[in-house]
Amino acid sequence: MGQRMKAREAERQAYRARRAAWQGHLAMFAFSLLVAGSFSFGALVAGDIAPGVLMLLRFALGACLMGALVLALRGRAGLRLAAPWRFLLLGAIFAGYFVAMFEALRLAAPVSLAAVFTLTPLMSALLARPVLGQRTPARVWAALSLGAAGAVWVIFRADLAALLAFRLGRGEALFLAGSFLHALYVPLLRRLNRGEGALAATFGVLVGGALVLAVYAGRDFATTQWAALPGRVWWVLGYLMVFATTTTFALVQFAAMRLPSSKVLAYTYLTPSWVILWEMALGHGAPRPAVLGGVALSLAALAVLLGRDG
Repeated sequence: MGQRMKAREAERQAYRARRAAWQGHLAMFAFSLLVAGSFSFGALVAGDIAPGVLMLLRFALGACLMGALVLALRGRAGLRLAAPWRFLLLGAIFAGYFVAMFEALRLAAPVSLAAVFTLTPLMSALLARPVLGQRTPARVWAALSLGAAGAVWVIFRADLAALLAFRLGRGEALFLAGSFLHALYVPLLRRLNRGEGALAATFGVLVGGALVLAVYAGRDFATTQWAALPGRVWWVLGYLMVFATTTTFALVQFAAMRLPSSKVLAYTYLTPSWVILWEMALGHGAPRPAVLGGVALSLAALAVLLGRDG
């Protein structure tokens, strides 16, 4: 009788683990779609407003939105977060990533930067060992390397001569540094978590990021000619605030508690494909066929990683 009860309990635990894993996968699928939109839409306004100012608005308004949601669901207790320095650090890291992204969008095409973004799973796996003590299996390393090869092919626009000479564009180089910050964020998020839910932690990160950006972009904010900004700045800001900031922060927080760090960011391999579709929908055309080979390698890497959870 005791053995049967233990067996049933083991089955229930295995079911809960599988369910949690697939919930994490669904969260990151949505994350990849929403993040891809920020590349294409961000490129539309990259020349209209200083990136630091746009990100300050994005974080500050996102914090207000998330704070109101937490307050409505959990009351004032939900807004009290222990060790606020954690969220200042995490907010600074994520704010740095976004500023680098929008500065890079002034210099490089969205599809190329989306390919740079797909290098974050490899960087996250490298960081997971010193930050979390997580070991990455050989099969996962192989998949991450495959995805990285596809990313590099897209970044250099399928130009073998440029690849051999390693002529990396300024925009791609800047965003590579930003992507390292994003890769660091995921394992650090898990390491610093003290039991906060996704909503409360997202609120804390947004507040921390807004404070850092207020210092970084305060002067540009004060000198911005608000009345002269085109209308597209405001609807892009709305998308960034609601979908590409508040929602994606919560999705990453949710998934990071259910999946290993390398798998959380494995879904970034979908980003170039989504960006290509976004760019086509906006009437910006598609990349040449040779570039699509790199995208195919990234998708193959994602399939290998997902196959492990079968």
